[in-house]
Amino acid sequence: MEIILLQDVEKLGLKGDVVNVARGYARNYLLPRRLAEVATPARVTELRRVESQRTLQEAKNADQAQEIAEVLGKTVLRFEVKSGPTGSLFGSVTSSDIVDEIWRTRKVRVDRRKVSTDPIKRIGRFTIPIELFEDVHVEVKTLVVPEGGELPPEEELAAIEAAEAAEAAAIEAAAEAEHAEAEEAIAEVIAEEEPEEDEQAEAESAETESAEEESAEVEPAEDALEAAVEAGAGDEQPA
Repeated sequence: MEIILLQDVEKLGLKGDVVNVARGYARNYLLPRRLAEVATPARVTELRRVESQRTLQEAKNADQAQEIAEVLGKTVLRFEVKSGPTGSLFGSVTSSDIVDEIWRTRKVRVDRRKVSTDPIKRIGRFTIPIELFEDVHVEVKTLVVPEGGELPPEEELAAIEAAEAAEAAAIEAAAEAEHAEAEEAIAEVIAEEEPEEDEQAEAESAETESAEEESAEVEPAEDALEAAVEAGAGDEQPA
């Protein structure tokens, strides 16, 4: 099923991309959350027209790109976002958000695919690399601040991030320990079942040996009986 992304979706695409996804994924997740819309022919045509207009406004040569780089090098983007007490965002700041903000503040068009950043998911000070043209790059300073507030000092930000990383590491270690315990429990169950299998195999082996011994005892008796019968038959013959 073809859809048009209304927002950047990690590992799927950027805002405005036309992508093909499973129908269930679209109907159960993307469409209800307004992350995408159905890609009708009319909407795809309109989207391509808008995209072509944007492309015309991007840098066409290295000189234009260099002029844009000088402007963006002096620019500081600012995003006020909802965040939790540890600085984690209720959402993220994406490449499309950065491109839209550059256009809003500087009226400069940038290809969102040339913005080299993963979605930003916590408050802080960031430097975003952007390729404007071949061999023309710029780094744009970006502030992601809590809604209605300001960024804490860099030391405090680093401490918050370190605490969050330590908590994530502890959760991962606990999960690994739980997994190891589960594997150990499974190994113990298997070890308990193996003696029973060994005992059964021994019993079957003993039965086989007993049967073989009985067969070995019967065979000589049968041979003796046959010999006696043959001897008796020989005695009855005339001299």
